[in-house]
Amino acid sequence: MTTNSKSEFDIIVVGAGAAGLYTALCIPADLKIGLITKETLSLSASDWAQGGIAAAISPQDSPSFHVEDTMWAGVGLCDREAVEFLANKASSCIQSLIELGVAFDRRGNELALTLEAAHSHNRVLHSADTTGREVITTLTNQVLQRPNIQVIQQALALNLWLEPETKRCQGISLFYQGRVTWVKASAVVLATGGGGQVFAQTTNPAVSTGDGVAMAWRVGAILRDLEFVQFHPTALTKPGRFLISEAVRGEGAYLIDREGRRFAFDYHPSGELAPRDVVSRAIFTHLQRTSEDLATASVWLDMRPIPAEKIRHRFPNIIKVCQHWGIDVFSEPVPVAPAAHYWMGGIVTDLANRTNIPGLFAVGETASTGVHGANRLASNSLLECIVFGAQMGQVKNDIKKNELQESDFILHSLSFTPSNSEWVSQQECLEEVRQKLPRLVWENAGICREQSGMEAAIATVESWQREIATLSISKFLKSLQPTQSATLNLPDVERQIRLWAETNNLLDIGYLILKSAAFRTESRGGHYRCDYPHSDPSWQVHTLVQHDKWWKSSVIQ
Repeated sequence: MTTNSKSEFDIIVVGAGAAGLYTALCIPADLKIGLITKETLSLSASDWAQGGIAAAISPQDSPSFHVEDTMWAGVGLCDREAVEFLANKASSCIQSLIELGVAFDRRGNELALTLEAAHSHNRVLHSADTTGREVITTLTNQVLQRPNIQVIQQALALNLWLEPETKRCQGISLFYQGRVTWVKASAVVLATGGGGQVFAQTTNPAVSTGDGVAMAWRVGAILRDLEFVQFHPTALTKPGRFLISEAVRGEGAYLIDREGRRFAFDYHPSGELAPRDVVSRAIFTHLQRTSEDLATASVWLDMRPIPAEKIRHRFPNIIKVCQHWGIDVFSEPVPVAPAAHYWMGGIVTDLANRTNIPGLFAVGETASTGVHGANRLASNSLLECIVFGAQMGQVKNDIKKNELQESDFILHSLSFTPSNSEWVSQQECLEEVRQKLPRLVWENAGICREQSGMEAAIATVESWQREIATLSISKFLKSLQPTQSATLNLPDVERQIRLWAETNNLLDIGYLILKSAAFRTESRGGHYRCDYPHSDPSWQVHTLVQHDKWWKSSVIQ
């Protein structure tokens, strides 16, 4: 049986967080855009962002100060040209968001600016403590009004489609409404966010499974600095690891131990406002010294030094979540511990979001633009999504219209129908790996790392990869060609194929993080090794990987 179809899109954008939404809005309106999201438009890590978005807009501040703060936080691995580009574009991008309808907090007629760790000036714009949600809601409303953007929700991008001879990206394979099909486009933009779900403790939502990085790696994209993961110091030690914004410490909250002592100054002169990696490591080290069970241990974030009215005004969502867990922030401290929060590494891109694969672009946390280095400066992540998303307005200069042949879209429809016992066995295998992998990566590539643990973890991940590759569902889906579509006759098929795809992607990025962390024999920024606890000048370089080859690359200062 064959079916005829045709390309629907000039550009496919995979991911609907701040990067994907803003990218779609900035692509020229005469291009047809397919915006793919595996959940709904409102569920992304951007939606969970509390602190705000950084921009040097006050008279006392300047982009040059913002550049230097970013460079310092990045511990020698930021590319200066990219950082200058980010800081200099910040003000105009904030204005663009305001014109779209984003309602940032104000003091009188002026935009309200707060301080976050490692910033030398107050430059973080916010909307109470739900800045990400305000940005996402506004961008979503704009996207839904654009006739050239077709939103495809609860759809799962499985793989990238490269033209065999030119190796140009020309589309994706997509699982949607029980079927796998191939969707052709002149360009693909990956805006799939990070991979926090590869760690047992993470502030990221369930959708953050590293899909874009994994898909790009499998087709030969060059990746960079994958060992650098930012562990947020203050995640609520309750299910879901709700993030307690750094802005809380910026407004005056203290970290205390079970004795009620402010211990952060034991580890750094800036105390609670030291860079995130320093504060996370201070908490981790302090808990190692003072607690018996690290899995359940916490320190406490005391918000009581902040005036109560300011807490109500700035942090209403934090109040609400804490109340849900029976915690009154006005009368008692909040139990917190570090959790994986942001991935500095990603797919190497230039200032126009181009990767090494023609027709493939990456924006946001999925990309490695060079602005974050070894440790992201607070509130630069939403800014990066907007500044680099705006660059996709120039995409016509880079895309090549596909010469569509009718034969390209004669799809031979296949079906996959395993026996019930066979599928139950495969499902159990997938669920076991999905459960065990985050614990393995957290224990061996978490806040403190060492060689023997990483090597053992790499071997385990490789064995799981081999095991899953032998499953009949893996063989079937990985053998599909662009001339073939497929129907999957499985119970609860949406959940099962998502389990398969995400487990494969998490295994790939778990492997990549572990290998990259083992490759870098020093400590720097978000990468800390117990067996190499100091920075090494010879390692003031990027780590790059393509397929299974790792090498060093100099930093552009």
